[in-house]
Formats: sequence, C-alpha cells, structure tokens
Amino acid sequence: MNQSIRGAAAVVGVADEVSPSGVIDLPLRELEARVITAALADAGLSLADVDGLCTCTGGTLMHSVELAEYLGITPRFTDATQTGGASYGLYVEHAAAAIAAGQAETVVIVYASTPRAARKRGEKGLGVFATPDRLEWETPFGVMSPITAYALATNRHMATYGTTAEQLAQIAVDTRTWATRNPRAHLREPITVEDVLQSGHLAEPIHKLECCLVTDGAAAIVLTSAERARDLERPVYVLGAASAASHAMITQMPDLTVTPGALSGPAAFATAGLTPDDIDVVQLYDSFTITVLLALEDLGFCKKGEGGPFVADGVLAPGGALPGQTTGGGLAYTHPGAFGAFLLVEAARQLRDAGGERQVPGAQTALAHGTGGVLSATSTVILGTEATL
Repeated sequence: MNQSIRGAAAVVGVADEVSPSGVIDLPLRELEARVITAALADAGLSLADVDGLCTCTGGTLMHSVELAEYLGITPRFTDATQTGGASYGLYVEHAAAAIAAGQAETVVIVYASTPRAARKRGEKGLGVFATPDRLEWETPFGVMSPITAYALATNRHMATYGTTAEQLAQIAVDTRTWATRNPRAHLREPITVEDVLQSGHLAEPIHKLECCLVTDGAAAIVLTSAERARDLERPVYVLGAASAASHAMITQMPDLTVTPGALSGPAAFATAGLTPDDIDVVQLYDSFTITVLLALEDLGFCKKGEGGPFVADGVLAPGGALPGQTTGGGLAYTHPGAFGAFLLVEAARQLRDAGGERQVPGAQTALAHGTGGVLSATSTVILGTEATL
C-alpha cells in the first residue's frame, strides 16, 4: 500500500459487545446489528451514512451482501476477504484505500461470533481447520490445529533462541494484570508466572493459561474520510496499514520463528513514516503467548530471537515501556474465534483517552496487529491522534 492512505481516513466510532460470563445467546444478525448501531452512535452517524461494509463471518459466501440487505443499506464498497484474525486490519487497509480513492466515504467493519452459546445449544462447529489438505498431510501425524501448530512454533523458538517457559508465561501474567483493570473481562483474577507454569500443558510446551479463551462477542469499527472526520468527535487517523500471508498449513510455514508480520509490519511503518520507537501502545493478537512474542520480533520492537528477554521484565504490563493488550486480550478479555476487530476497537479507545482504569497516559500512537490461521496471515494498522504525526 502506498503513501496515499496516510491520514486519508479516520476511525470515528467503535463498539464491542462481550459478556463476563462468556455467553451472548443472541442470533448472529441481531448481535451484528446491535454492535454496528452502537459504533455508529459512538461516531454520531447513522446507517444512512454508510456506503461501505466489511465482514466475513456468518459462514456464507455472500455474508457482507446478506448483512447489507438485513441492515437495509446499499453499499458502494464491500469486502469479505477471509484471513482469520488478520481480516479486520486488512479491512482497515482496504477501506482506507477505497476512501482515499473516492469509492466510499463511510465504511463499517464488523465481526460477531457466538461459539459458546452454540456449544450450549449442542451445535457443532464448522471445523475450519479440518481442510482436505490438513486431513491428508497433517492430522495423521498428530498436528491437531491450531494449538499443536503453535506448539511447533514455540518449541522451535525455544530450541533456536533459548526462549524459556518463564519468559512466555510473563506475557500471560502481564495480560491478566490488564484484565484486572477491565470490569468487562472474562478472567480478572491476577496470576503469577508460577500459576501459568503449574496450569498444565495442553500441547507441550504451551500451558493452559497461555491459551486464548473461547467466548461469544462482537465488535465494530466505523471509518470515514479525514475531511468528514473533522466534523465529528475524537477521530483517530489511519497512518499506516499493510497485510501479508505466507502459508495455510503450519508444515508449509517457511520458518517457524518468522511470521508474515515481518512483511506487514515494516510496510505499515513505512506508510506511516514512523518506527517502533514512536508507538505508545500496542494491541497484539494473543491467541497464544508465542503469537505475541513473534509479533514483537517481526514488527521490530526487538531483534529476532530476543523476544524472551524483551518481555521478561513486564514490558507489556501497566507501567511498562510498551503497554500491550490493555483490555486483557484474547487470553483474558474475550476471544470469539477471531480477535482482530477487538484490537482495533481498543487501539482507538486508547487514543481517544477512553480506556478508563486501563488508560495509557498520553497515548498518541497505537499499533494493532492481527494474526490469522496458524501464524498464516497478518495485518498491521498504525493509528494516531493527528493525521500529520
């Protein structure tokens, strides 16, 4: 993506719906409509203002079109690209480009999923990881995605760079510390490194407390042109955005210690004209602790192989040098199957000084980094309080 999107669009409304119980027993369409309505109200806009819609949930090939029909809108721009948890940052990139090109003025990005409620009703999941290729080439050899795929990456990083279980556990501890400040988080009890190490392995070396939740939830983001945003309250500008993908199956990952974030991160920083040193707060996809550690390295916050020592002293915690996952993340806040949209919501809230007890003082720049599949795809979005940062 070229420099033309820098400052061309702004996030002007956000909303998310979660439950401390983890369960939201609502029809998917109703949940989508509720969170969209809330995000538009946050922006001071209405459905009549929307001419773009991005979503890929719902299990159908034309979900964005079907949702538009349900909402009673006729968008000029739609996007239903599916890259898992990286989809929503990718939508910001595409929507900003569409707005910059005059193809849309106000775009809504939405995600909703209710796996916990579905489980209570006795419904079975779609088995998104049970593709024919995986069933033939990975499952017979014990790769039960996604957790075993992430265990492979964790083992490789430990073996190659000497990363320790204690260092990875610190990421879970810091994330939970943020959750203690969030009354909407699913898990709010503080934990220690020892708690993590004693929680048992689900797929060695990954411990139970290093794994994301399975909850219901929804999130929506409203973007509009920078020109229109000037008339709205608390706009947050898109300074840079980029996406990348390298594989589908974990056995095809070129290097188990390097994610596509090594491509999307530098590209987003180049568009923004910023460096990792310029970022005040990060929202990193935390499906597992290794996901966070690899992102920190690939995005340039530390050198490859130095992620373990980098996180060991609480750099991501409240008061740390790089506050991260300030809601409590996918490990403790919510994780309905794809957490990328929630990263964007929280990044915008931090820049709008709307974080409450978890607010990072004086935050002017934020990075939201989504990961999809089995470290397969990434999207990196850099936001700022001013279009000219």
